[in-house]
Amino acid sequence: MKSIPRFHLAFPVHDLNEARTFYVDILGCNTGRESDKWIDFDLYGHQIVAHLSPDDCSPVSTNPVDKDNIPCRHFGLILEWRKWEQLKNRIKKLNHGFLVEPKTRFKSEPGEQGTFFINDPSGNALEFKTFKTDSMVFEKS
Repeated sequence: MKSIPRFHLAFPVHDLNEARTFYVDILGCNTGRESDKWIDFDLYGHQIVAHLSPDDCSPVSTNPVDKDNIPCRHFGLILEWRKWEQLKNRIKKLNHGFLVEPKTRFKSEPGEQGTFFINDPSGNALEFKTFKTDSMVFEKS
């Protein structure tokens, strides 16, 4: 897998303690710097920051994709297949529940991918996906 730059993403949460529990216990993130208004999390080497901002936690619109209602606003990662399977199994074992159940999308088409969606306690949607090869990430149909 080629080396790519790490990303930084800040997002609102309504409760920092709930965010900490979700990102550490469910997703397995480590924490970095923090204050009474925000927490840095290490999401597979990427810096994501939960900011206490309850007024910015609002319902998300969806679009239909492959018979699922996909949140228009979401973030996540593309993981190697083995790591994707491990995270999927961890979430199942912890009985967190899926917004969109794990599945193979676009089967036998360009861009075939494993994918699932979950929500954090503030309603932020996260997608985790995987491809058999990196070349499929931007492959056109």
